[in-house]
Amino acid sequence: MSQDKNQENQQEINELDSVSADQKAEAAPEAPVAPLTPEETILALQAQIQEHQDQFLRAKAEVENARRRSMEEVAKAHKFAIEGFAESLLPVIDSLTAALADTGADSAKMKEGIELTLKQLMSALEKGRVLEINPLGEKFDPHRHQAIAMVPHEQEANTVVTVLQKGYLIADRVLRPALVTVSQAK
Repeated sequence: MSQDKNQENQQEINELDSVSADQKAEAAPEAPVAPLTPEETILALQAQIQEHQDQFLRAKAEVENARRRSMEEVAKAHKFAIEGFAESLLPVIDSLTAALADTGADSAKMKEGIELTLKQLMSALEKGRVLEINPLGEKFDPHRHQAIAMVPHEQEANTVVTVLQKGYLIADRVLRPALVTVSQAK
């Protein structure tokens, strides 16, 4: 095994000799090429080792910087992920604030304002991928509905008869199940 290493080292030395000889031949074609002394070979190899170590350290630093930058970007994405959703809720807050500031006693206008504000809120929720679950007349789904009672009804068994509280999904995941009553088997 040590013979193999010696042969490899000798090959590297010969390659260095030939490379440095080629460089010297290009630089001074008239000068005779002298083989490197062992000390010169050691110095050349040490310089090569130093160069490889430097390249390694630079590559390692670059990878570390890339990892740190990506971690910072992920942290920022988590921190500001709700920013767009919050912006879509601001008009709803403005409408509710205006409704509270209104001193008029006209209940029809108040109801109309509340309905418009609800539409703004539902629009903001849809932009945030929050969807309403209104399962009236659908088959009971325990993953999306929460039954609080079973009532006798003409509909098929396990059909949602009444929705007491709507449920909500966010990106196909139940945020809150719909609170329902379900028809009993006859």
